[in-house]
Amino acid sequence: MSQPPPPDHPPFEQALSELERLVRELEDGQITLEESLARYERGIGLLKHCYAQLQRAEQRIQLLCGADGDGNPIAKPFEHASTAEPAKNDAKVRRKNDQPEKLF
Repeated sequence: MSQPPPPDHPPFEQALSELERLVRELEDGQITLEESLARYERGIGLLKHCYAQLQRAEQRIQLLCGADGDGNPIAKPFEHASTAEPAKNDAKVRRKNDQPEKLF
């Protein structure tokens, strides 16, 4: 049986939920500057944690690539590569009223 992650390293779903809550609080603008900075720092930590978990999960993905002589599946590690081709006119779309893009 696996041990639960430490409080600073919550499960992915819990970290994502907390990150979404922090973003809502920051967007609401009802907290002080110090509280905003603390939430922003926590959000960056959660974001890094989520990316690391996604990277570990991606490394575990196996691609089925056939079967051996006995009928057993042959798998190889997943190699991440983008399959989408970039758009020809990839100009950045401006927001209404030239508002800056929100990070969260």
